Amino acid sequence: MTTSTPTPKDTHMTDVHVVHEPSRLRYRASIDGQAAGFAEYILTDELIVFTHTEVDRRFEGKGVGSAIARFALDDVRDEGRRKVMPLCPFIKGWIGRHREYVPMVYGIPDSTATD
Repeated sequence: MTTSTPTPKDTHMTDVHVVHEPSRLRYRASIDGQAAGFAEYILTDELIVFTHTEVDRRFEGKGVGSAIARFALDDVRDEGRRKVMPLCPFIKGWIGRHREYVPMVYGIPDSTATD
């Protein structure tokens, strides 16, 4: 999936564009055409293992990491084939702050709630 999604962040409403680069096993973010960051992963038949996320210092605090995490996790959820193993501390922490993504994490049992 190669898609661009503007994500408004910070008070300047910076547009962070994120694309999936499956040939490079990563999700890449840019701002105004400049490389801003990426999240790398490893694939198995059942898992996507996020191993590393990096944001260029010039773009820290502009929502780049969050835009990458949201786009990547939404992409994985939409594909519906794999669970997520967040070895990367940033992705793991981001999921912890956005609990709606917790059910995607490998090893977390599916909910049995019937309400």
